[in-house]
Parts: sequence; structure tokens; C-alpha cells
Amino acid sequence: MTDEAHDADRRTRLANERTFLAWLRSGLTAFAVSLAVGGIVPQLVDRTAWPFVTSGVAFALYGVAMIVVGGQRARAVERALATGGYAPLPDSALVALAAGGAALGIATLALILWL
Repeated sequence: MTDEAHDADRRTRLANERTFLAWLRSGLTAFAVSLAVGGIVPQLVDRTAWPFVTSGVAFALYGVAMIVVGGQRARAVERALATGGYAPLPDSALVALAAGGAALGIATLALILWL
């Protein structure tokens, strides 16, 4: 492998690592939102708690999904790099995460309007 090809390979692997860390940050952010919405907000408002707790649980599950998909994606990209291939993000994962994020956004909007 030439120095140039080796550098390109190294940059691509590091980019994959940074992308995985972004998946992790997104998942951890969803955990923080779940704690706030499901644990803290119900103590601050004079409303029934279950909608907030349900939303908090949904955000936590979304965070888990982000971390799991990010881990699977990082491994798939590493395997593809090892064989000189390419690993596209499956449409099913993309659609599921986008739909989940949109649903959580709508649920959050509903909670805000309900307050």
C-alpha cells in the first residue's frame, strides 16, 4: 500500500470513528431528554405524570436505538473498508430513526401545547 493510500485509509477509518461518536452523542442526548421529560418535568408541573413518563421512556428507547444502530453501522463500515467495499446505511434503519424522531417531535409538541 502506498503512503497516499495508507493515509486515505487512515483518514476514512478516523472519520468512521468520529461518526460513531456522533451516534453515541445523539443517543446520550436522547437519554438526557428522557430524564428531563420523564423524571423532572412531571415534578414541576401540575398535570398528570403518565404522558411525560411515557414520552421519557420513548426518548430513552430512541437513545438506545441510536447507539445500537451507530455501533452496527461502525462495524459494517470497518468490515467494508477491510475488503475495499462500501457499506451504505440500510434504508430501513434510516426510515425507522427518522420516523421515530418525527414521532418524538410531535409528542413533545403535544406535551408543550398541553401545558
